[in-house]
Amino acid sequence: MPWGEFKDTAAERRLFQRRVTVMLLFVFLLLAGLVARMYQLQVVEHDIYTTLSDKNRVQVQSVPPPRGLVYDRNHVLLAENRPVFSVTLVPERVGGIDETLEQLVQILDVSEEDLERFQRRLREPRRPFQEIPLRYDLTEDEIARLAVHRHELPGVEVEAELVRYYPHSELTAHALGFVGRINREELQRIDPVNYAGTNYIGKSGVERFYEEQLHGKVGYQHVETNARGRTLRVLEQENPVPGEDIELHLDLRLQAKAHELLDGRRGAIVAIEPETGGLLALASVPGFDANKFVTGISVPDYRALSTSINKPLFNRALRGQYPPGSTLKPMLAIAALDSGAVTKDHTIWDPGYFQLNSKGRRYRDWKRGGHGWVDLTHAMAQSCDVYFYEAAVEMGVDTMHSYLSRFGFGEDAALDVSGALSGLLPSQDWKRAVRNQPWYPGDSVNMGIGQGFMLATPLQLATATSLIASRGKWVEPRLLKGVEGGELPEGFLPDETHKPLKLEDPDDWEYIIDAMAEVMHGSRGTARASGRGAPYRMAGKTGTAQVFSLAEDEKYDAEEVKERLRDHAMFVGFAPVDNPQIAVAVIVENGGGGSSTAAPVARAMFDAWLLELAAPEDSSLISKTDAGSEIL
Repeated sequence: MPWGEFKDTAAERRLFQRRVTVMLLFVFLLLAGLVARMYQLQVVEHDIYTTLSDKNRVQVQSVPPPRGLVYDRNHVLLAENRPVFSVTLVPERVGGIDETLEQLVQILDVSEEDLERFQRRLREPRRPFQEIPLRYDLTEDEIARLAVHRHELPGVEVEAELVRYYPHSELTAHALGFVGRINREELQRIDPVNYAGTNYIGKSGVERFYEEQLHGKVGYQHVETNARGRTLRVLEQENPVPGEDIELHLDLRLQAKAHELLDGRRGAIVAIEPETGGLLALASVPGFDANKFVTGISVPDYRALSTSINKPLFNRALRGQYPPGSTLKPMLAIAALDSGAVTKDHTIWDPGYFQLNSKGRRYRDWKRGGHGWVDLTHAMAQSCDVYFYEAAVEMGVDTMHSYLSRFGFGEDAALDVSGALSGLLPSQDWKRAVRNQPWYPGDSVNMGIGQGFMLATPLQLATATSLIASRGKWVEPRLLKGVEGGELPEGFLPDETHKPLKLEDPDDWEYIIDAMAEVMHGSRGTARASGRGAPYRMAGKTGTAQVFSLAEDEKYDAEEVKERLRDHAMFVGFAPVDNPQIAVAVIVENGGGGSSTAAPVARAMFDAWLLELAAPEDSSLISKTDAGSEIL
């Protein structure tokens, strides 16, 4: 059989050509699809994938602003920022949290408390890719050890941040307050944009009240990172706006003097500049180290503070509510004169007790035998209770409530003091609502000497005393004196709801002030020992607040009473009389008598401000009339 019958060369060639054509066409189509896809990726969707790529390579990081500084009136730094190195973890970048923590515990000194705090913050709501600190204030040796193992720890960084620091912490803790880490509740109310990257916020005091001014405005930076998320370089940056520096009326020297005078005791001292309302001193003793709260106080340290019988965390100056005792008498004397309940010539006989009727209860005078015949001046100088018992009954609760509210009692009358309580200014409506009882005349008797239901804070007592010193001119107490290079916050002007306290006879101011001067300089004044030898004339009023009640005929014996149940020693006053530069309220808890304990403290505050701390040009503020004068 011929070979051609078995092999058709032409047909095989055509078949091969068709197959090649199909393969070429298939390859061409594949190439065309690949080119089209490349065109789509490289040209059409270029911007999209560039952005996605940059998100892996370039990140936008917030830059927290430096917190504003706080100065006292003499430009002494009270609150600053110091750099602290801490180790942080970004959970989204950490391969395994537990394994990473185990490695870090072997490298660093990480306590159980640090781990518990980290786990707690890990469970709390937070911003995506936000660092969670594990340890603060790393040493150079710890930073070096961590750097050696850095390649093994993705998502772990050593961060440098500015942390609040209080160089005079215990002196200023209650006045300035402190900052702390932002918690869950604060995270819900703050501006998430402006606080991006910020870990701390004002918790109390000045730090909380002026948070908006002190915080500043957040900045941003575009940084290039590697595959592990570590920053390689900064591509673009918008600098943050630092917080504003503020200056306070507070004088650190006078604040230190107040703490020195109360050292070893429990109490508070508030000093106000009557002309401006500036708080020169706001001391509550004992104090505490506010720096421990900034990055997180340890459990043992907090337990020691919170369980201490002396309550160092309690701000007595703003939140301590005490019966004002006889320190309320100057304000009640103004009310009695202006309302017509008594006159300047009104005289009473004090047998040592007061009765609403011949068979009623005897309300005792502090002097068992009584003071005899006394007018208002002598009643003030000798702190005659019976005179004020009668005046209170004559006025009635409504009149007393009306006048005392104008002195700032029963409200938080301060302008920028965070956390102050309003005390208690009782009234008929209050007693009916709270006790479901009517107001009895005996309640007015007790209120006449600052006892009974009446409660006031040291700040309120200082405010009321400052109002007397300024002869009725109302200026709200304030800490802020000025803003460095800026304007005072909006609404910082005096509160229009507090009008000047105008009396029918303006001379009543001078009459009561002279009576208060008798307390300090008169031959029978209760605080004459503290006023003796002063080169200026001062006005004041001593007070003693009972901690527990005595039976009708029971006699108080401080020696037999436990220390914590003894009377509180109190004093209010101002100096100099004719040109007041400082008004002071002092309370020494369980200190006993106001004349023996609190008045000498106030005299030391007067001397410190007028004689020791006054600038040479201020010496003229002590007038010749005041200098060396002493009523005999």
